[in-house]
Amino acid sequence: MRRIIIPVIILLIVVLGCKASKQVKGDTAIAKEPAGQQSVTDSHITDFNNPTSWLLGYFKPERLYQVPYSEWFIKGYDEYKFDPDVVNTLKSTISQDITIKIVMGTWCPDSRREVPRFMRILNAIDFPVDRVQFIGVDNAKKSPVENYESLDIIRVPTFIIYKNNIEKGRIIENPTTSLEQDMVNILTRNEK
Repeated sequence: MRRIIIPVIILLIVVLGCKASKQVKGDTAIAKEPAGQQSVTDSHITDFNNPTSWLLGYFKPERLYQVPYSEWFIKGYDEYKFDPDVVNTLKSTISQDITIKIVMGTWCPDSRREVPRFMRILNAIDFPVDRVQFIGVDNAKKSPVENYESLDIIRVPTFIIYKNNIEKGRIIENPTTSLEQDMVNILTRNEK
């Protein structure tokens, strides 16, 4: 019996992980705004595998502070401890010509872990939120955004950093070192 249970659990983890590529059936419209103002205390544990809870297409970061996304966003944001020395270096490398695209799935555990951390770093360096574009995807990594396929998204989250509208680099799914150090590495590459 134990020999059967362990492979089944491993199979479920693989199938339900962020790399899963099964197609979503049904409506892929952008999730509707919650009715009225809801607070985090009104939240409950949401089934993030349910397509009706997914943010699809372009969305504003304020949505992440609303239920049900606030269930994971606020906690992840508040708990992330970045390296202040690296963040100071990052702040000195940021210029007016830097923009960022964040491609994420609200259904994806990696997105729910890394996006709040990334946003905490951006806030620490006073990066203008109007230079960050958020794109929500389904669990097949598809999004109802014009020319989305040109982004060549394979895993989420994907943080794409641009300088003068030219891609400088990406952080895909998990940082190599840390989010802040990977950003410094991307922005200082070929600058010496």
